[in-house]
Amino acid sequence: MFPGQKDRTSEARNISHSVSDFILLGFPCGWEIQLFLFIIFFGTYILTLLGNMAIMCAVHVDHRLHTPMYILLANFSFLEICYVNSDVPNMLANFLSRTKIISFTRCLLQLNFFFSLGTTECLFLSIMAYDRFLAICRPLHYPTVMTTKFCKSLIIFCWVYGFLWFLIPVILVTQLPFCGPNVIDDFLCDLGPLLTLASACAPIPGTALICGTMSSLLIFATFFYIIGSYTLVLRAVMLVPSATGRKKAFSTCSSHLAVVFLFYGSVMITYVSPGSGQAEGMQKFTTLFYSVLTPFFNPMIYSLRNKEMKDALKKVLTIMLMRTVES
Repeated sequence: MFPGQKDRTSEARNISHSVSDFILLGFPCGWEIQLFLFIIFFGTYILTLLGNMAIMCAVHVDHRLHTPMYILLANFSFLEICYVNSDVPNMLANFLSRTKIISFTRCLLQLNFFFSLGTTECLFLSIMAYDRFLAICRPLHYPTVMTTKFCKSLIIFCWVYGFLWFLIPVILVTQLPFCGPNVIDDFLCDLGPLLTLASACAPIPGTALICGTMSSLLIFATFFYIIGSYTLVLRAVMLVPSATGRKKAFSTCSSHLAVVFLFYGSVMITYVSPGSGQAEGMQKFTTLFYSVLTPFFNPMIYSLRNKEMKDALKKVLTIMLMRTVES
């Protein structure tokens, strides 16, 4: 190692903990607009929680929905609740904050949970596609393969692997040199802005490459698997002789595909190349779309085109009204 390079490495190591907190700019605008945005996103947040909890309750109450597809859907709704809670409460607090400061530790914790839950969501969408593939393309094998025990094993795998996959990038980010610039032009501690801040202090090609590679590998591997599965499903649906059967199968698959394209479309723009100049201009808004708006739309997408789910939701609503009247 050359003397100059050694000095720069030592200096970067010495200043790596000089930043004790970050400033999340969020959406810079006047106080009145900040208050208006708070009201809008607070309403969206509450409706997201209620919509996803309604699906969980519907699956729990209606025994007809105690099947692998709906068990996966209920767990997916629980995941969405966790997902919005990893970033939205802090975003809402920032709308009302004058300083908009988040500590270094809290920032890294948010990064860890946000990306781990996002990874888990990719895996959940994949096993939901696998479930539909088995049910429609291999209907005779479906009851023996997709048992309740196997379904629960897949759910556990998604949660465990989701939190393990991004552990290395998060550890690498904790070792980055943050030497002074601490303003993040985003509403959460996202990977791209953090890499940008660190690169202003010292070259970090290795960390950027590893983070970009792991993000791209996860996103494209799960996306192409999902698209491949639904291509086979749609081909099988077209061969169904009954028009009613085709309509029911297509309705279920179209709901899943709508969620897939909403989520992956915005994620690909943001994380295929984290920290790149191409993504910086749009990153805040694409992150907002898939982290806040997609969980908000998911309950509507899954319930509006699904008769069984609509009937179960009506049943839950009826039970709640009866209990309210009795009390």
